[in-house]
Amino acid sequence: MKIILLAACFLLVAAEAQAVSRYDPTRMSCDRVQATIARQGAVILRYQSTRVPGLPLYDRYVRDERFCNMGEVRSRAYVPSADTRSCAVYICKRPDFDHFRRRFFPHRH
Repeated sequence: MKIILLAACFLLVAAEAQAVSRYDPTRMSCDRVQATIARQGAVILRYQSTRVPGLPLYDRYVRDERFCNMGEVRSRAYVPSADTRSCAVYICKRPDFDHFRRRFFPHRH
């Protein structure tokens, strides 16, 4: 019984991971990239690095913090698109509390 329950949990996690759509933003206008993220909530954007030829870059981009894991916040990022080199989008990331502390309390360790 425990094995069946464990297998069902793994299937649910796998199905959830497969549900995120993948796109190449360099084949879309910036407006279309942003509209796709807004419509779907979260997408994977995959594109080639401009600094290292042949290196694929990818990340999960979100509409708002509801699509982030607990403890993460929405942070602005930029991806290339068909009509611009820096299309503004959002990713989820953990807050950098050390950066906050250094900025507001520079002499405390």
